[in-house]
Amino acid sequence: MLTAKDIRQKFLDYFEKNNHKKIESASLIPHDDPSLLFCNAGMVPFKNVFLGQKTLDTKRATTAQKCLRVSGKHNDLENVGRTARHHTLFEMLGNFSFGDYFKEDAIKFAWQFVTEELKLSKDRLYVTVYIDDDEAFSIWRDKIGVAEDRILRIAGKDNFWSMGDTGPCGPCSEIFVDQGEDMTCGDSCGIGKCDCDRFLEIWNLVFMQYNQKEDGTRERLAKPCIDTGMGLERISAIMQGKRSNFDSDIFQEIIQFTAKDAGVTYSFSLPDTNDVDTALRVIADHSRAAAFLIAEGILPSNEGRGYVLRRLIRRALRFGTLIGLNKEAFMYKTVGQVIEVMGNAYPELPKHKEFILRAVHEEEDRFRVTLDKGLMLLEEEIQNAKTQKKKIIAGEIAFKLYDTYGFPLDIVDDVARKHDFTIDVDGYNQCMQMQRDRARAAWKGSGEIDLTSRFKEALQQNTKTTFVGYGDFTAESSVIAILDEKAQKIEKLEEGKHGYVITEKTPFYPAGGGQVGDKGYILTGTSKIKVEDTIKAQDIIVHEVLIEQGSLSQNEKVTLQINDKLRMDSMRHHTCTHLLHSALKVILGNHVNQAGSLVSPDRLRFDFTHIAPMTEEEIALVECRVNQMIMGAYPVVAQEMSQKEAQEKGAIALFGEKYGETVRVLTVGNDNNTVSMELCGGTHLQNTGEAGFFMILSESGVAAGTRRIEAVAGWKAIRQMKMLRDESRSLCQELKVKQGEILPRVDSLQKEIKNLRKELDKAQSSIGGDIMGTVKEVNGIKLLAQKVPSMSVKALRDMMDDIRSKISSGIACLAMEDNGKVSLILYVSKDLHAKYTAPSLIKEIVPYIEGSGGGRPDLAQAGGTKPEGIKEALQKLETLV
Repeated sequence: MLTAKDIRQKFLDYFEKNNHKKIESASLIPHDDPSLLFCNAGMVPFKNVFLGQKTLDTKRATTAQKCLRVSGKHNDLENVGRTARHHTLFEMLGNFSFGDYFKEDAIKFAWQFVTEELKLSKDRLYVTVYIDDDEAFSIWRDKIGVAEDRILRIAGKDNFWSMGDTGPCGPCSEIFVDQGEDMTCGDSCGIGKCDCDRFLEIWNLVFMQYNQKEDGTRERLAKPCIDTGMGLERISAIMQGKRSNFDSDIFQEIIQFTAKDAGVTYSFSLPDTNDVDTALRVIADHSRAAAFLIAEGILPSNEGRGYVLRRLIRRALRFGTLIGLNKEAFMYKTVGQVIEVMGNAYPELPKHKEFILRAVHEEEDRFRVTLDKGLMLLEEEIQNAKTQKKKIIAGEIAFKLYDTYGFPLDIVDDVARKHDFTIDVDGYNQCMQMQRDRARAAWKGSGEIDLTSRFKEALQQNTKTTFVGYGDFTAESSVIAILDEKAQKIEKLEEGKHGYVITEKTPFYPAGGGQVGDKGYILTGTSKIKVEDTIKAQDIIVHEVLIEQGSLSQNEKVTLQINDKLRMDSMRHHTCTHLLHSALKVILGNHVNQAGSLVSPDRLRFDFTHIAPMTEEEIALVECRVNQMIMGAYPVVAQEMSQKEAQEKGAIALFGEKYGETVRVLTVGNDNNTVSMELCGGTHLQNTGEAGFFMILSESGVAAGTRRIEAVAGWKAIRQMKMLRDESRSLCQELKVKQGEILPRVDSLQKEIKNLRKELDKAQSSIGGDIMGTVKEVNGIKLLAQKVPSMSVKALRDMMDDIRSKISSGIACLAMEDNGKVSLILYVSKDLHAKYTAPSLIKEIVPYIEGSGGGRPDLAQAGGTKPEGIKEALQKLETLV
């Protein structure tokens, strides 16, 4: 029996033997295609090649491409686990021709592989062609020898492929396998007539021979291309004689592992399914997807790709409750099995195993806190609806489950479907929109300015500025534009006025890529102009200025001088962000990616993807590694090259950043050791040794899956170290100890304070015995209403407990002032509850201390801010009794 691993290898070997270049699977994240959330087809990595926007060093290629589909026509998530074919993650085997061979060879390759390599019986095979594709029909009949009654002409979109409304497109030809009469759905069963699984498509050949134009017409491509795709999961099931993809080896190793963990049995129950089998399939499918997504650096979050991952993990966890896997974390173990099964084909899985398992475990722990409560609320809502003869879950409830309990809508839908319920999706969306509107109303704005709009007048002049600040801190130039504070063009800027100045060239670096803009001066023979900031609008660099002395006119010759001290501090911090990024990848794992940064003369801030707070040991290791790279005095070299060349060299590009064809690559290291290589347009040191010293100030969380490090370098780090040393010396003097003895002394003092507090609480509690003499009888009820000395709240409660034990029937109230705040505690014995309760009495007296409170019928507490009202409050209590 051929395993999935065997089939994958056979496919790639076959096409390599036929002069195709084997290309490794591209990322699940289509970096070159912002229109897609994930790579959802085998051809996606070659889209720009088919569009003529990119070239490869081969005209023939073959791949086993990892793909992910979670929505749209290709996949309805709610069907995953309930049918034989629906998956989120899948592998697409494909062969491609970029203007080389066309229909005849593509058809020959496919038929030969299926019948000779896989040895599928020709008697089980059928093929389809587009309704008017006579060329493909003739090739199948005359060249391949397929009987006419096994070649079907199919009209419609299913047999004609297009990349979009315009662009490459062409007819398809598909190979089908007959799974047997016992799979038939009835008298109308047949290819193109029904959607049952008797006749199963196993390979789709796309013949890109036209260019779709905007006017709806098509023209033939000068170099037609081939794009084919065969799902590994589907062909594996066929070759292993299984009626469901989930019954093939690629899933069964994962399913059986989970079944054993849960103590249940998988019954291979399709087409009829049961809760146990469905749960095992969902967990296996979603565990595969989670493993691959996290290996790509994606972490669970509430937006974008991270939310897809969160939905998949949480849906799997909910299905885990159906088979008893809700007592402790389990999915991380299933994901570990995925890595065992698929790690040889996809080495990124074992490479990031520890991080992948940790990320899944963290999300499991996070969701398990609310999962049971949310499911209970959902079941209660369903039962309430049934009593009202309704079959719909209100949108408000679905939104509450999302907002309060972290339930993706998929989970609510899964449970609803089990009860034949639907969801008020419109109501859910309205609640979601209302939340967004509230957030938008509360947001005060980022303060960012649309620079393109502000400097529209200057940009219309086709003005450009040449930046010379990588190598020079000063430059001679001429003024080509002056603008007033409102960015309106003027001829002259007078002394004391603010405005904007644009020169032909400048050494001033404009804010961008996380680095703040340079400051400094623009000088003429008679004028001194302070540059307060530098910004960029498209191709112009704009100096934000204040005329401190003299004036500045259009076309005037000037000397531009940046503040070299501030620039050097910024350069130290910017180079150190690259060293920090490198160190984090080494210490925490290759999943770490930059998620934002700030580089200023004062400090650096670096946001990065990581799921958990760093330990003190990890922080120390990262800090040490950065300082090792600084002391290594590595050269820092910037080179311009094509984006393609940079990618081939392995330079790190920030996801979401836009880069031109020519990019600037910053390499840190020497011939023997490259410690960092990133695309970067910022200003940097020439040698890491110039950074001097690096020190991490803090590590914190800024969002789910995103951490932040703040640090300093150079003189800023030395100043920070001096401040800490001075603080340490002051502590030594204050505590009368030597360096190295501070912590033991502080520990000793803390123990001493703890013991003193215990003694104080004990002493304060004993006061209760002394005040029993103040008990009076009012209208036949024992009453104690007394102000006591300041003490801890715990001591106040202990005192009241002592009083309660001594008053079997009556009312007691203690009041205390501490640092301008009032604390009240009031007790009413149970036999008086028909007439008085502690909350009702305390409510009557708290206005006197300008406070509020509440509690149980026997005991209530309150706090206030008016100590001078204590006497009146206690007097009021007596009048109430």
